Amino acid sequence: MFLDFYGLKQQPFGVTPDPRFLYLSPAHREALASLYYGIEAGRGFLALIAKPGMGKTSLLFHLLHRFQSTARTAFVFQTQCTSREFMRFLLLEVDCEIDDQQDLVSMHDLFNRCLLREARAGRRVIIVIDEAQNLEPSVLETVRLLSDFETPQAKLLQIVMAGQPELADKLARPSLTQLRQRISLLSSLEPLPLREVERYIEHRLRVAGYEGESMFSPGAQKLLWELSRGIPRSINNLCFNAMSLGCALQRKMIDADLLQEVAADFDLSGLVSQSDTIDAPFLPPTAAFREASNVSAMPPPEDGPLGSNSLPQKPTRTQFLTPADAQEYLRKIGELLKTRQVRAN
Repeated sequence: MFLDFYGLKQQPFGVTPDPRFLYLSPAHREALASLYYGIEAGRGFLALIAKPGMGKTSLLFHLLHRFQSTARTAFVFQTQCTSREFMRFLLLEVDCEIDDQQDLVSMHDLFNRCLLREARAGRRVIIVIDEAQNLEPSVLETVRLLSDFETPQAKLLQIVMAGQPELADKLARPSLTQLRQRISLLSSLEPLPLREVERYIEHRLRVAGYEGESMFSPGAQKLLWELSRGIPRSINNLCFNAMSLGCALQRKMIDADLLQEVAADFDLSGLVSQSDTIDAPFLPPTAAFREASNVSAMPPPEDGPLGSNSLPQKPTRTQFLTPADAQEYLRKIGELLKTRQVRAN
């Protein structure tokens, strides 16, 4: 480990969603404020959607920490499940004793009684469902039914669904219109710009106990931004490996050259299987291919159409070709050119 070498008290670029290391960029701060306001206002259903690695889980833990003394909270992350399994996970999170033989209806009744008990005690109930993009439509319908738990005056339950963009795809389906209509606030997270990447790295190092000058050179920070595309999880991976290599080389400063060595270790292009490269998208054709393809624009011979020797249909850029398909296409073009040359002579 490099903690002693860099004078750190703990790992600054760990893989767990530790709220202490949460860096609130403007986008993260806005999303957190929106979720907090939605819960305080009793809006019932909230959603947070962002790409993988953007720090959704850390943000959610930070949100629940704010309410830990005033609310009963539950964090559900096991989302590849049936409706019955989902309700079981949920009941266990709110400390309800359940029978393995209970059906879905009795589970709903038990959960409703739990909500009423918490309401009489003056506590709200907040449920966060992480990785919600994995929920099947039938389970999403079960989640929607949870929003029906209410009194004439207020919602008994506040639900936050968080997930990747696939969650938005599911919510856009006509069959889930009722669920989508219940979402009163929708938040998102954007990749960090260059200046925020610099602040992100500095923040995590300071929380970990670092007290020296900037560990990453300006060139390394810019390269970090380019390689990570502003995704916090990718930044963490690159920084951890750069510091590990820097420690091995006894270098206190991480520069662009050292970071470039680390980036090379993440290059998968030489490791993918041959089968993964066969079905690559159709690439822009070469000049020779374009010239051959343009034979379709040549005037037909005087004796009429070519019949079975006519030019095969040209693939579009949105189609997928295997090498065999491309070879066969070029072969037919070659035969057509020879035929037209013979007829022209």
